[in-house]
Amino acid sequence: MLLPTSSIGRKIIMAITGQFLVLFILFHISGNSSIFFHTLNAYAVFLHSLPVVVWGGRLVLFLAFVLHIWYGVVLSLENSAAKPKAHTIVKYRQATFAGRYQIWTGVVIAAFLMYHLLQFTAQITNPAIAAASHKDGFGRPDMIMMVVRSFQDIGVSGIYVVSLAALGLHLFHGMQSSIQTWGWTNDRTLPVIRQSGNAAAIALFFWYCAIPVSIVMGIFTG
Repeated sequence: MLLPTSSIGRKIIMAITGQFLVLFILFHISGNSSIFFHTLNAYAVFLHSLPVVVWGGRLVLFLAFVLHIWYGVVLSLENSAAKPKAHTIVKYRQATFAGRYQIWTGVVIAAFLMYHLLQFTAQITNPAIAAASHKDGFGRPDMIMMVVRSFQDIGVSGIYVVSLAALGLHLFHGMQSSIQTWGWTNDRTLPVIRQSGNAAAIALFFWYCAIPVSIVMGIFTG
């Protein structure tokens, strides 16, 4: 049986792609945190010295993201169609806030991702501070300068914090749901998995927010 032909199969694809994207989220913030050690420029140069790895990774990420969005929408529509209207209130009492708004936090994340790529990958949202046209003392693109100058704008930092809150809410439900898809939960383990997933989502939110918040507050100036 092909995975996409059944509801269970589609949930498995959602779980696989979601867990893969969480691994990328961890890898991404680990690398970006090098800004606090003033090594972000060197890290960026190292990554771009591996074009096959970078572009191969981008392709895999793009496919995972598209599949995750597509089957997320499909499953959401299926769930809505399957809910009897008489039981709507009961369903809402059972569902968490993060679970009910999973599709909408996903929309916010998708929109934010486009903005993030235009800002720091394509570097076209503010050409005046683009790293590609500014070199550091070693002749490398000055990523640290671009990040600091970007987040000194309270509006830009605000966009990031709000978007990261949406990511945190998405992970609140997504982490638990992806584990349940594999059938690894029961009455004893579910509370542990839920609490662990929530703690991980909160930790990632604060970890990601550390960069824009510390810059806009003047704690880190580059």
